[in-house]
Amino acid sequence: MKSPVVKRSIVIAGHKTSVSLEDAFWRGLKEIASSRNMTLSDLVASIDGGRRQGNLSSAIRLFVLDHYRSQASGNGPREPGPTFTPPPHSPLRTE
Repeated sequence: MKSPVVKRSIVIAGHKTSVSLEDAFWRGLKEIASSRNMTLSDLVASIDGGRRQGNLSSAIRLFVLDHYRSQASGNGPREPGPTFTPPPHSPLRTE
């Protein structure tokens, strides 16, 4: 059986790194980047710059989750960056 996690290389701020995400998160991330007229690398770089702890894959998953939760609640998407944190009620919050 094929693993649901897909590992891809991406360049962030001129540095190549590998990110492992489930295919659904890759699709969501690409969709968000496209809707913002950003490259995938630029979006990931902004997520990376805003994370306070944890690994990059986790930060991306939380960002994608928060994006779609915000859309579902009618609040609109949030911008990635230093102000990004999971919602206070999120069971995935690590604080």
